[in-house]
Amino acid sequence: MDHHVYFWLKEEHQNAEDRAAFEKGLSSLFQIPLIKGGRWAVPAPVMLRPVIDQSWDYATISQFDTVEDHDAYQVHPDHEAFIHSFKPFWERVQVRDLA
Repeated sequence: MDHHVYFWLKEEHQNAEDRAAFEKGLSSLFQIPLIKGGRWAVPAPVMLRPVIDQSWDYATISQFDTVEDHDAYQVHPDHEAFIHSFKPFWERVQVRDLA
């Protein structure tokens, strides 16, 4: 299954230092053994059309072998540490899980 997470950073965290820290935090998530693949990204500079949403700042795409692996990831200490450390950075988070 795929787990997509979109982050909108608060204005006060839209600086180079905070963005670098956030990117390092995002990268750390992919060291969790339950994740079989994925990456973090920023909006691509594509031609804008009415159906394109580029309002978000960062996204992660994580692949899991099973729903059980995904569920175990949600309570993994390293995932919880990321949330605890960076929750103050984001204004909004949106999750989309795909089977």
